[in-house]
Parts: sequence; C-alpha cells; structure tokens
Amino acid sequence: MKEMKNSSVRIAVLIPCHNEAPTVGKVIADFQSALSGAEVLVFDNASNDDTAKVARNAGAQVFHVPQKGKGNVVAIMFANVEADVYVMVDGDATYDASVAPKAVERLLKNRLDLVNIAREPVAKDVSRRGHRIGNRMFHRIVRYFFGQPPGDMLSGYKVFSRRFVKSFASFSSGFEIETEILIHTLEMGLPWEELSAPYYARPEGSESKLSTLRDGWRILRFIVRLYKLEHPFGFFVAIGSGFAAASLLLGVPLVLEYLDTGLVPRFPTAFLAASLMIIAAIFGTIGLILDTVTSGRRELKRLLYLRYPPPGLTGKS
Repeated sequence: MKEMKNSSVRIAVLIPCHNEAPTVGKVIADFQSALSGAEVLVFDNASNDDTAKVARNAGAQVFHVPQKGKGNVVAIMFANVEADVYVMVDGDATYDASVAPKAVERLLKNRLDLVNIAREPVAKDVSRRGHRIGNRMFHRIVRYFFGQPPGDMLSGYKVFSRRFVKSFASFSSGFEIETEILIHTLEMGLPWEELSAPYYARPEGSESKLSTLRDGWRILRFIVRLYKLEHPFGFFVAIGSGFAAASLLLGVPLVLEYLDTGLVPRFPTAFLAASLMIIAAIFGTIGLILDTVTSGRRELKRLLYLRYPPPGLTGKS
C-alpha cells in the first residue's frame, strides 16, 4: 500500500454506481490499496442488482440515491461528504487506481482545484468509436465557447479540492455532469491539470450505461444551455443578429427604392422589416440585462469559493 505523505489530509473516494455488482468490489479493493487510509464511499443509484451488497462486503460505506442520473448522484456526494480531497471514479473497473496517489499529491503540491485523469486505452477496441468522435467534437465546441478544456473532458475519473466541491452548485442530472464540471472550472478560472492513466475494457458481465446518440445529444444541448447561462450577451446578440440580418435583407431594397423614387412600396414588407429590427433590439437588450445578472452571480460564486483555503496550504484545507 502506498501511504500519502501528508497523513492529516482526509481523502474520500467517491464511487457512483448503477448496476455495477460485477465490478464495484474490484474498484473498492484497488482504491483501498492505492490510497491507504482513504474513506471509500459507494453511492448506489437505484441499482436492481447486488451492487450495494458487494460494496458493503468489500468494506465501503454505501449510500442509496433513488433519483436516477449521475448528475443527481454527484450533487448528493458533494453535499454530504466531508473531506479535504475528493477522488471521484466510476464503478466499472475501467480506470487505473494506481495513478490516484500521484493525482492527489499533484493537487496538494500545486494547490489545484481539479486533476482530470485522461484515459489512455490499452487497446484500440476498449472505447467505442462513437464515443471517441463525440469526445473530440465536444472538446472543440467547449474550447471555442469557454476556453481550453482538458484533453479527455468526459473522463469519469477526477480529483477535486474541498473548495471546488463545496462551491460547485450543479444542476445537471445525467452524464452531462462531466461537461458541467469542466465548464465551471474554465468559467471560474480555477487551477487544473491533467494526468494520463491506462483505460481498460469493461470486465465480462459488465455493461455500459451510456448511449452514444442519446447521451451525446443531451451533452450538446447542455453545452448550449451553459453558454446561454454563462454568456447571455453573446447568446442573445447572436439570435438578435439573425433577426437584424433578415430585417436588412428585406428593408435595404425598400430604402434604396425610396431614395430613388420618394415612394415607399410594399408596406407589408416594410412593416415586417421594421418588426424584425425591433425584435433584434429586444434580444440585444435581454442579453445586456442578463449579462449584468450573470456577472453578479459569478462574483457570488467566487466569494463562496474563496471561503475555503486552497489545498496543501495547511494540514487541512
């Protein structure tokens, strides 16, 4: 077993699970070995197999979360677990526990709020092609709208500081929680780093809960929703610009004809062009107002975040 250098640091290993009876026992044993003294907690998300029983027999504390969805589980975990460092990992036995001590030490040494563990597949057929394509696509979208995210933004293996966990108010309910965590990190300007670790195929008898198309669509919609919340001025001005462009397309020929003849032809078209420009102005105004609200909300989140000292500053953060 590898001992952490700073034994006063409380480490919690959080394992969200839904029907992971074939694998959760191995995950618990691996992290108990890698992080000696860490508290291992399994959050059973409405499983209808023996996940809870297996986890309990393996020595983990088990909590039941009846409302389905990984986002719902993360909200419960972050709200109810007290620790200095939080290691979150899926219960499917695909992640390598041996990198956890290094990730925790990196977080403490560099006073980070997030260490993302990027997946390095041990074989080509470990991850589905659709998942790899979706990950790359979402990475480009997030980079364009929010800034440079980690390379593997949908990894389910992450290490957090206490100040991150206790100041993060999530509102996603499903697998889009991974995206929300990283966008929150980028929007708040929190310090983060990324490490790589081997990524293994699911053991026989274990099935993935992800649907490439359904969950991919949910993540894409969630990114758009977060952009609207975090950058309302850009979002609403973009919509207003479409109405303004349509107004100009309809109205400019009428203006040119009026300047040439002194007459205003096609009154319905002129009325429509004017209405579209008014709508564009309304969207711009909405964007300005919501941008002010968002700035105040971001400042409050920052103040809440600063209530907690950075990891590694003292014996306990």
